[in-house]
Amino acid sequence: MKIAISLAALAAALVATPALAQAVPPAAPTATEAEAFLTKAEKALFDQSIISGRAAWINATYITDDTDAIASYFGAIDTRQRVDFALEAAKYAAAPGLSAETKRRLNLLQTALTLPAPTTPGAAEELNELATKLQSAYGKGKGTLKGQPINGSDIEEQMGINRNPDELKEMWVSWHDNVGAPMRDDYVKLVGIANAGSKELGFTDTGAMWRSKYDMPADDFAKLTDKIWAEVKPLYDELHCYTRTKLNEKYGDAVQPATGPIRADLLGNMWAQEWGNIYDIVAPAGAGDLGYDVTELLAAKGYDPVKMVKAGEGFYSSLGFDPLPQTFWERSQIVKPRDREVVCHASAWDLDNKDDIRIKMCTKVNGDDFVTIHHELGHNYYQRAYQIQKPLYLDGANDGFHEAIGDFIALSITPDYLVKIGLLDPAKVPGADKDLGLLLRQAMDKVAFLPFGLLIDKWRWGAFDGSIPQDQYEKGWNDLRLQYQGIVPPVPRDETKFDPGGKYHIPGNTPYTRYFLARVLQFQFYEAACRQAGWKGPLHRCSFYGNKQVGEKLNAMLEMGASKPWPDALQAFTGKREMSGKALVNYFAPLQKWLIEQNKGKSCGW
Repeated sequence: MKIAISLAALAAALVATPALAQAVPPAAPTATEAEAFLTKAEKALFDQSIISGRAAWINATYITDDTDAIASYFGAIDTRQRVDFALEAAKYAAAPGLSAETKRRLNLLQTALTLPAPTTPGAAEELNELATKLQSAYGKGKGTLKGQPINGSDIEEQMGINRNPDELKEMWVSWHDNVGAPMRDDYVKLVGIANAGSKELGFTDTGAMWRSKYDMPADDFAKLTDKIWAEVKPLYDELHCYTRTKLNEKYGDAVQPATGPIRADLLGNMWAQEWGNIYDIVAPAGAGDLGYDVTELLAAKGYDPVKMVKAGEGFYSSLGFDPLPQTFWERSQIVKPRDREVVCHASAWDLDNKDDIRIKMCTKVNGDDFVTIHHELGHNYYQRAYQIQKPLYLDGANDGFHEAIGDFIALSITPDYLVKIGLLDPAKVPGADKDLGLLLRQAMDKVAFLPFGLLIDKWRWGAFDGSIPQDQYEKGWNDLRLQYQGIVPPVPRDETKFDPGGKYHIPGNTPYTRYFLARVLQFQFYEAACRQAGWKGPLHRCSFYGNKQVGEKLNAMLEMGASKPWPDALQAFTGKREMSGKALVNYFAPLQKWLIEQNKGKSCGW
């Protein structure tokens, strides 16, 4: 959609003689015109987001050729509209006399797209057809176990509980071969179209556009992520060394050597992104029993998926937040339907930018999904808090904030919290002698995730800027996984494969650095909340459940949405303006000291 040209420019265009028309340059846009454009653009985007969101919801919860086509149709309209507005915003960005807020809104409009299409006829349609096709292929994807097909949510669960290395290898290879490899050609096309669109918007490539959303230059943001990684890498290195030793003890040199990288399929997760599922393998002697298992507690108390979500709602209610609307319970997908294909990857939705908030999960009664529920609801409560803002501010302070809110709430799923909600018997609360095990269990997820959270977008940034060429997509992926995670695939991989496609966020085109930032921010938020609550015990046992003062201060940050640069939002809740890994390292300091002792004499690194 294009805004009308200014009266001055129109007058110049109507001058009688061509020569004179060429001599009079068009008038520069004014601040008043920029404001009028923003008002018009925000209303159009707000209205379009509602119908596009509904189409996307139907497609994600009922995958058919028809819903694919509908989602693609509305997605193309949405893309074209956002591209037009982004191009127009760039014209107004240089107008004299713009207020700081107007500049911010224009910049948000320029960087609002994840996958921008060029203005070439048909490009938006092709881009959205590719994006829809890739996401649906993932949703319908299957691997095999013992030669039998197994769907995405079930294979994820099996990767966490199976301890047969041959069957783990079969699941890993079949998933990546069946789901990822067929996507390769379509993903190459998608990168080309998105890059062309990004260049029209003034960015060198799509990765540079993604990095420009963080209130700093794109290159500075990349440096910030490297700085944070440097702060936490020593802790990860110790955890890697210790975990490798334990895997070697269990499986032997033929499966997992005592030195070098770790075999990816042995870590309890399809992508080796979180290792908590193999805690039973790495648990320290004499301290491995945590005293309770959340999965067992849920089963013993008769929890079903809906009751689990009710418990998650209860945490936020205890902080003073209003209950979820009735429509949440009527419209959410909490369990996997038996009669159709759906995208099981958990997500939170806001369908009307007001009160129609929902989650989409294929919930199983286990500890992992109990945590995921607290996480997803964090998105919903954030969405509802910032509904008071202008349309362009209906977002987190940055995307890492959006992911961190639920994560830091979930950090408070401690024995203290479990006792308060009646899941854990007070007599069975683990003593201080269990602290090491509690920290190790947390680190197997929280710390193990850090390099994975970073490398996903480092791979995409490389794919977008060409430093990872199309004929080396697979090599580039495995090189980064070796460099950052210290892992290798269970079998050799060549360029007929496309293992990045086996991770939802690649075909789903969801930027991933947000999850890396969230792993850092959640500890900053958690440390601040515990300090506000006056917690005196070990930090990792802190629960601020029921503390309405924490809830009030948290809500004040959430209500800001994207209306201020993220350092302002961070300061509002934590008192600090810099994202840092130091709070995470402080949380795990006792564990790191213990890991260093355990790793003495070992050949760490890879």
